[in-house]
Amino acid sequence: MSGHKSNKATMPSDISDHKPFFDRFATAASNFASKAWFFAACLTLVLVWAPSVFLFPSIDTWQLVINTVTTIVTFLLVALLQNTQARNDDATQHKLNALAAGLAALMGELSNEYPALGREREELSDAVGLEDRESSE
Repeated sequence: MSGHKSNKATMPSDISDHKPFFDRFATAASNFASKAWFFAACLTLVLVWAPSVFLFPSIDTWQLVINTVTTIVTFLLVALLQNTQARNDDATQHKLNALAAGLAALMGELSNEYPALGREREELSDAVGLEDRESSE
């Protein structure tokens, strides 16, 4: 059913709880950036920056400061949030594969009594296999 050599689906309970440091850091950053007070802090930064125009020798320098700060923060947050999103997508896919495997097993057991389930089970298995092939490209 999956792209692995084994037909047994990876169950969510088979996934290790241990996450590498970067994954833990990305999760913490995602949690940090998703809070209302983080948005408020960003808004405060802009509100403090706006009147600072009088502290810089030129308007170009004033704009360069905020552009540089926001670009760096955005760049780093995108990298961290992408890591978190990819792991969430993988976890969801594992859960869907486990559900499909359980449903296919149930359909297999009931297919003697209900022959149409055998065809439906094959379609389900093909669909899960197709998803595995598409995700590996």
